[in-house]
Amino acid sequence: MIKYIARRILLIVPVMLGVSVIVFGIMHLTPGDPAILMLGEAAPEAELAALRTRLGLDEPAYVQYGLWLGRMLQLDFGRSIRSNRPVTAEISQRIGPTVELALLATLLAVVIGVPLGVISANRPNTAIDHGATVLAFGGLAMPVFWQGLMMILVFSLWLGWLPSSGRHGGWVYYVLPTVTLGTSAIAAITRMTRSTMLETLSQDFIRTARSKGVFDRSIIYRHALSNAMIPVVTVIGLQFGGLLSGAVITETIFSWPGIGRLAVDAIRAKDFPVVQAVVMVFAIMYAVVNLFVDVLYAFLDPRLRTRYS
Repeated sequence: MIKYIARRILLIVPVMLGVSVIVFGIMHLTPGDPAILMLGEAAPEAELAALRTRLGLDEPAYVQYGLWLGRMLQLDFGRSIRSNRPVTAEISQRIGPTVELALLATLLAVVIGVPLGVISANRPNTAIDHGATVLAFGGLAMPVFWQGLMMILVFSLWLGWLPSSGRHGGWVYYVLPTVTLGTSAIAAITRMTRSTMLETLSQDFIRTARSKGVFDRSIIYRHALSNAMIPVVTVIGLQFGGLLSGAVITETIFSWPGIGRLAVDAIRAKDFPVVQAVVMVFAIMYAVVNLFVDVLYAFLDPRLRTRYS
């Protein structure tokens, strides 16, 4: 198991290096001079030149990348152009609300998606099964920005039941962003649970249990679901990683003070250090979640440990 985990950790290193090269290259090719953005267009040329030298902007691109990578490994992402605060402080202040929202959305998706998938698989080709399938496809096809705006329009403006933005003030502020962010995850988990349950229910050991007169509820929840949950757990983990990095639109719509909204504000202001840091943090979080899912998958299915050891 330790060897398997070590191999998975080593695979993260080239992925992170590739992401860092892409992020740095995109930011380096983006029009705009960071020195002018920091000091303003009216700043004297001598001050601009001094700042470029201090930031290493007058060096070749590969030297700038090496300097930036070295600082990043020390958790030094520079200073924000907008606020002149350390980027690390900006991110640490915003990452908590994003993780909080992603956890709630994932929990909602699991609580709804897994039972709905089990019920749908246990009653195939019925009205319940067809209804769950339609809801799952609708959840996957529905644009997040449209859903968020419609929920604000209905539940905030028309009915006045829930607040349309903000975070502080009680659980009611969490309802709309959590449902909006978790809808696609509900659909994905429902489809995967239904598919794996249908496959498991057709296995020989399930037919054997039924022929021995085992209670149907025990067959479904004790035997079938426990075996079907291995790929479902993988999907849940991937969905959580996707929600962490995909909350940008949801946080913007509901004015949620998370890292996704920080990224949007930084892009609008051409705050290059913040944009680079946010993208790298998103990539690291997604890689860590994938690592955790791989380890959990290997723990649930020992055949993987034997195959990759």
